[in-house]
Amino acid sequence: MDTVILYPCSGISHLAPMTEFAKLLVAQGFSVVIPVLPPMYPSVSTSATDDYINRISLSHPSISFHRLPPFTVHYSSTNIAVCFLSHLRAANPLLRDLLQSISQTSNIRAILTDFLCIDVLEVAADLQLPAYVFFTSSAFVLAYFLYLPILHSEMTCGPSELGETPIHIPGLPPIPASHLPDHTRDRDEGLQTLVDAFSRFPEAKGIIVNSFEFLESRTLKTIREGHCLPNRETPPVYCFGPLITGSEGGGERHECLTWLDQQPKGSVVFLCFGSRGSFAVEQVKEIATGLEKSKQRFLWVVRSPRDPETLFMTSKEVDLDTLLPVGFLERTEGRGMVVKEWAPQVEVLNHEATGGFVTHCGWNSVLEGVCAGVGMIAWPLYAEQKMNKVVLVEEMKLAAEMKGYDKGIVVAEEVENRLRWLMESDGGTELRNRAKAIKDHATAALSADGSSTAAVLELVSLWKRTVLA
Repeated sequence: MDTVILYPCSGISHLAPMTEFAKLLVAQGFSVVIPVLPPMYPSVSTSATDDYINRISLSHPSISFHRLPPFTVHYSSTNIAVCFLSHLRAANPLLRDLLQSISQTSNIRAILTDFLCIDVLEVAADLQLPAYVFFTSSAFVLAYFLYLPILHSEMTCGPSELGETPIHIPGLPPIPASHLPDHTRDRDEGLQTLVDAFSRFPEAKGIIVNSFEFLESRTLKTIREGHCLPNRETPPVYCFGPLITGSEGGGERHECLTWLDQQPKGSVVFLCFGSRGSFAVEQVKEIATGLEKSKQRFLWVVRSPRDPETLFMTSKEVDLDTLLPVGFLERTEGRGMVVKEWAPQVEVLNHEATGGFVTHCGWNSVLEGVCAGVGMIAWPLYAEQKMNKVVLVEEMKLAAEMKGYDKGIVVAEEVENRLRWLMESDGGTELRNRAKAIKDHATAALSADGSSTAAVLELVSLWKRTVLA
């Protein structure tokens, strides 16, 4: 059996795109094995990941998940980036053992490693396996990461010291220094660790990106022409997207979809901020006040505030009585709905009643908005999301900015005005029409003769021709 290994980083936002790609490979006759890392901290809940894996295993038996056993790492640093990449690197011996075991019964044609697990390239080289980088964010973030070692060598201070100074990266609009991805703004050991990691991208046989040619054509052209790696050869870049995670079927229909059935076409603004998106109580109340004053129909996913001592969500149940202004639910009854913790985002975005999307700008959510043809309001929170915001607003013109997100709090008046602009103004109508047009290009990329389908078939053909040493 010809097998491809897909090795994701921890977290559902990295696992899900790889699994969608796995479905494409299974359709081409491959079996797929996905090793699953244990969480960095044993106390972190993996229930969402476990549920997802169980659903996929039942519906796609040719995709096998292998959980790597827990292991202990003694960290030499307190820097979160250093610790995280050390955790990923420490799993390499376990991954090597698994690959050697699989190779006894299967022909491993390639291994695709998450870009954060870049040190897996060493394991692949030792086992003489063709290795590719699987990039779960956009091509424009890829351009930045490829260019980061050069940028780092040229800068005498950390970007965080430059404030709003524009940083010029090939293939991108100017990015304010304050909007560069987390852990790349301070000139510390964390940044150096990432620079060292991203310097290894050219060692891969190729880079696979969850995007499509039309959406990021300028950036992709710049990367392929070598402008982001002027002194090294750029690996081939393959766009296979936009692949998004929908429902696997089964289970009861979520009550919010029934509520949407009762709303006018294109009238509802959906507010959802990703699997880690939560706000302090003060910010939640400002959002609620803005929603109420806007008079717009809304569907809002609310999560408990994050534990201030960790990077992780609390296990506390959402207490709407504490979070929301007194009487808010009663006053907005009929035109608004608040959902605790989770909503079926893809189904909501594709519902005909949904007309706008307030998003944290995580790349999976951006692609889901693009595929649904829904105009977006950008409210970035962490990771590379501020950078995503800049490109969504300035380059793609698929979103408008929610002002104040980088000042500590977005006030109710801004929420009110921005929602009204999106749903009532000529500018908002123009943005939503552009979103609908991009949806057609996304659909075309995944069609039988589309650019993304062609990229997948090119890789499949290459792997089927590969003769392993």
